[in-house]
Amino acid sequence: MKISEFQRLIEAIYLERDRARGRDGTFVWFVEEVGELARALARPRDDGGRNLREELADVLAWLSTLASIQGVDLEQAAVEKYRGGCPKCRSIPCAC
Repeated sequence: MKISEFQRLIEAIYLERDRARGRDGTFVWFVEEVGELARALARPRDDGGRNLREELADVLAWLSTLASIQGVDLEQAAVEKYRGGCPKCRSIPCAC
């Protein structure tokens, strides 16, 4: 699944509710998910990494929703910025 396909899937599932909550409220939920990711990164992975994978997926889903609320195609934005390598030095890998 491409990033744009994932973004459309998240829109179909959640966008109506997230748009009603608004950008600022949705951003608060996104930040909470980033906090949960931070906790998952700090914990031992005695569940085979399942919790970490779930938290990474949640952060991506909330980021996708924020992009959709703002009218940004996340895949296009990422490709535009990183297609040529590091945005600062233009190298792959980064040489900064």
